[in-house]
Amino acid sequence: MLRFLRAIDRKLVRDIWHMKGQMTAIISVIACGVGTFVMSLTALEALRTTQSAYYDRYRFADVFANLKRAPNTLIPRIAEIPGVAHVQTRVVRDVILDVPDLPEPAVGRLISIPEIERVDLNSLHLCSGRYIEPGRDDEVLVTDGFAEAHGYYPGDRVTAIINGRRKQLRIVGTVLSPEYIYTIRLGSLVPDDKRFGIMWMGQRALAAAFDMEGAFNDIAIGLMHGADEQDVIDRLDKLIEPYGGLGSHGRKDQISHRFLSDEIKQLERMGSIVPSLFLSVAAFLLNVVLSRIIALQRDQIAALKAFGYSNLEVGAHYLKLVMVVVVLGVAAGCVVGSLLGRHMTGMYAKFYKFPILLFALPAKVIVMSFLVSLVAAAVGTLGVIRKAVRLPPAEAMRPEPPTSYRPTILERLGFASWFSQPARMILRHIERRPVKSFFSMFGIAMAIAIQLLGRFPADSLGHLLDVQFHVSERQDLRISLYESASWQGVHELQHLPGVLHVEPRKMVLVR
Repeated sequence: MLRFLRAIDRKLVRDIWHMKGQMTAIISVIACGVGTFVMSLTALEALRTTQSAYYDRYRFADVFANLKRAPNTLIPRIAEIPGVAHVQTRVVRDVILDVPDLPEPAVGRLISIPEIERVDLNSLHLCSGRYIEPGRDDEVLVTDGFAEAHGYYPGDRVTAIINGRRKQLRIVGTVLSPEYIYTIRLGSLVPDDKRFGIMWMGQRALAAAFDMEGAFNDIAIGLMHGADEQDVIDRLDKLIEPYGGLGSHGRKDQISHRFLSDEIKQLERMGSIVPSLFLSVAAFLLNVVLSRIIALQRDQIAALKAFGYSNLEVGAHYLKLVMVVVVLGVAAGCVVGSLLGRHMTGMYAKFYKFPILLFALPAKVIVMSFLVSLVAAAVGTLGVIRKAVRLPPAEAMRPEPPTSYRPTILERLGFASWFSQPARMILRHIERRPVKSFFSMFGIAMAIAIQLLGRFPADSLGHLLDVQFHVSERQDLRISLYESASWQGVHELQHLPGVLHVEPRKMVLVR
């Protein structure tokens, strides 16, 4: 097959074969960088596309507010705020759930919904079962994650402590909500579907259970296109302040959306920082290898030019060598990145509750990977290739002249006695070849950065957990009460067997 190639191209194939070990190492580094790049971008694209489509289809609200209690007569006044398109008022309460397979009680958040299903803000996606029926005060819909964690199916029952009374709730369906893509309780570090679940109950039944007939304590608002969100929040706060308003906030501060948005930002950073480290190391390796090749092939370069090959053809010859490495590295990286991206998308599907989360490898990601790798390779090799192109044939036939060294600037300033002979040799070499020295230091720095970056998440998480649970929160058990309790409750806890110390505190939400 080689006989059909030009002589200079046969030389390229032989050079690659003779340096297959070095080429494999550089291709592997490029593949790592491209793989991380592809993995991050594909997972990012999956999250962004799914989030946008989910929010639009199920009408995720733009503004949220909590308060103690307000009459339904306030709803028209909220709807009159400039920029408000839709208003949804609800009754929301946290209750204790008696779950048989847990040694301690779980927490359930009951949210009121219309007894007749209709398109509204924060609409529900039904995964199994059916919607609640009018007039049934014991029917609830639960999050799919909570049902899966406990093995609940439509028709099963769960016991809840509602306003001080035990009540059997019948699960009629499992759902997903854009409001609880990331189901986490306020103050928790990670989601826990076993100990925290969201339940939706009929408006009349939930209002009657908590003496909230004709009233509400939670607001969700959809804004008109181009509305001033902050102005709506300010006006809403003034309206609900007399009714125990706990503060309004926009979508960006909604806890589920915030966690998802932070994950998207983290993917964006990982997709730019980590690949740049690997590709920087690859650029350094290409620079070193190509410099060595050209230094060893001075006589071959002279022979090529003597046989009539132009400077452009000689430069293209070495550029092809770089392109082979880049293309193979990008191809391997895209394969590895797509596999990792598919795996990461599957991991996200376990934490973020979407109706569907699809993985795709867009062509633009492959093109971007190739261009980024090509730029990195160009930075590391164009200077070396230019040096080979400019080498005159007569000069190339002779061995490279010995390097001319002279005292460094530090020696000329009178600091020669401060350095040993080997140290002066090192300083003279750095000053004599500043570009090569810079690339060497830069490559080593990037390699160390990769090592640190790989160990950073585990170390930082370990430090976070140590500070949180051994320095800040040193208790073995925390008890949260919905209403304030007297000191008698503290004394009763102090007399429980095994209790060494009880520290009461009062927490009040402020803005």
